[in-house]
Amino acid sequence: MKATVDLSPVSVRHRPATRLPQLLGGLVLYGVSMALMVRSDLGLDPWDVLHQGLAQRVHLSFGTITAITGITVLLAWIPLRQRPGVGTVANVVVIAVAVDTALAWLPHLSALAPRIGLMVAGVVLNGLATACYVGARLGPGPRDGLMTGLHARTGWSVRLVRTGIEVTVLATGWLLGGTVGIGTVLYAIAIGPLAQLFLPWVAYRDEREVMISDPAR
Repeated sequence: MKATVDLSPVSVRHRPATRLPQLLGGLVLYGVSMALMVRSDLGLDPWDVLHQGLAQRVHLSFGTITAITGITVLLAWIPLRQRPGVGTVANVVVIAVAVDTALAWLPHLSALAPRIGLMVAGVVLNGLATACYVGARLGPGPRDGLMTGLHARTGWSVRLVRTGIEVTVLATGWLLGGTVGIGTVLYAIAIGPLAQLFLPWVAYRDEREVMISDPAR
């Protein structure tokens, strides 16, 4: 019987020496993956379409807009009675810095082949990064918390809530000038399976969970 991966938050007091570096590393990789997809210019994930559209309109850096959006989404947690964790706060700050730093180093490319390479690398790296920071179990990111909070308060399915949120932000970002393309489609198809593939390797499990999943220990 295949074991499930428990992603419920666990106190930072449990193995912080390994979980905090995993959280921060995952968030840095997430920011880099966003920058790779931006530089590919072949389409972004729904939230980044919104971030790019806003950045173009208000003339702030991509990372700054990412942070501002994250803080705004966090305000929506208040009526949803969601509680932020260490990972929630780190998500806002670290990703913003990482994506702006990576964008400063990555060149603008015109040839299609290397742009496709950047797009594919960005999607795969995003899947790994998602598994790393979610698997640290130190609190959801602002956007993930919005999804789970709406699910808990409305009783609607996670699939319905997530689809509704992402269609809304994608449409808004596209109207603002964000890039929608084959990368957007690839991300939508691949990100779930990729995160699921990597999660069993990086998700934190305490001793009780290990014993339940592996009674022979």
